[in-house]
Amino acid sequence: MTEPISLQAIVPDELGGCRFDQIAAQLFPDYSRACLQGWIKNGQLTADGECKRAKEKLWGGALLTLVAQPQVEEDWQAEDIALNIVYEDESILVIDKPVGLVVHPAAGNYQGTLLNALLFHDERLNTVPRAGIVHRLDKDTSGLLVVAKHLKAHHHLVQQLQERTVTREYDAIVIGQMTGGGTVDLPIGRHPTQRKKMAVNEINGKEAVTHYRLVKRFKNHVHISVRLETGRTHQIRVHMSHLHYPLVGDTVYGGRFKIPRGASDELIQCLRAFPRQALHARRLGLIHPDTDDYVEFESGLPSDMRQLLSQLDADLETSS
Repeated sequence: MTEPISLQAIVPDELGGCRFDQIAAQLFPDYSRACLQGWIKNGQLTADGECKRAKEKLWGGALLTLVAQPQVEEDWQAEDIALNIVYEDESILVIDKPVGLVVHPAAGNYQGTLLNALLFHDERLNTVPRAGIVHRLDKDTSGLLVVAKHLKAHHHLVQQLQERTVTREYDAIVIGQMTGGGTVDLPIGRHPTQRKKMAVNEINGKEAVTHYRLVKRFKNHVHISVRLETGRTHQIRVHMSHLHYPLVGDTVYGGRFKIPRGASDELIQCLRAFPRQALHARRLGLIHPDTDDYVEFESGLPSDMRQLLSQLDADLETSS
């Protein structure tokens, strides 16, 4: 059972005359405005022992009392699914997600997801929005993501993502003869005609910034390191495809498979068989919600990407 939240604070004179919810946001900054408004509405957050509306004005000296029991967010089912836990404490959980694991239930995928696994791992996560998941990885992208274990940590991590202080670095293998790194600053939104896809969309898109640098060039491919400044759906895949350097194995944004010019039979076979987009969330850095210290985690390349890089290396050597 999740521990109840019990807090008190006196309204300072300088906040007198402000709305109840605005004052609460200042005095209880560890919780989101939505949480606080909900607690005001259901009487768990009171002023001088009285229930008031969120928009009512309060005055200096008023005593705010918060006694709240976090409520179950949604009726998702816990499932015994193995998790590769890189780090865990009382506030955060860092997971190394394998290829093929969907992060959050959606239409057609209500079971077998990371969220279902998290609820089995710790039933208290059912009182945190989306079981504490604050950012996602595509089903066929491997690597690191962080989970908040309570409301305070959730609010803290969401703020960091909004303020772009979370470090998210990826390894990717792209098709083409890229000559240097750079930055893509192009908005991303829904594709105008293919609604299941995203696209660079100057009219209705949201800001999206991707930084990339070369790690190693091969004959027809490049291993790149990518750092996200924003976190739009399919951001790296869309931006790289827009530059005409799609990710190896990306059947959505990469187009039809083409045999690289001069490639060995072994490399062609490896590329044909590569089961997903060649993308791995390698490094994750954040400010810990409890200590305010910057912490960083790293995940090694999965075996399928290591094997592909080995084949690309071998193919490069045969032509040198």
